[in-house]
Amino acid sequence: MSETVATHGVTLTEVAAAKVKSLLEQEGRDDLRLRIAVQPGGCSGLMYQLYFDERLFDDDAVAEFDGVEVLVDAKSAPYLDGATIDFADTIERQGFTIDNPQAHGTCACGESFH
Repeated sequence: MSETVATHGVTLTEVAAAKVKSLLEQEGRDDLRLRIAVQPGGCSGLMYQLYFDERLFDDDAVAEFDGVEVLVDAKSAPYLDGATIDFADTIERQGFTIDNPQAHGTCACGESFH
């Protein structure tokens, strides 16, 4: 009997996946995955964490986008269902963005949500 791995409701756009691949190539590592998590903090109560992780835990949900594995832990998954991770590279903003329909409000700086 084979184990099934849970999937999550987060989407990584093609642009974001390409940026992640580029960053991983710069690191020279092929054992890292992109992890998105929700942690308590910030002025609105919850903060996103987006980072590379070599670990894979039993309660992680996994989805692959253009060769990039995205991990979400079981506690964060309900807060991120339907979220889209994109990458912006404009004069106004550069970096990863998270469009999350589960967020009912954000703080003025956009770093946290509730």
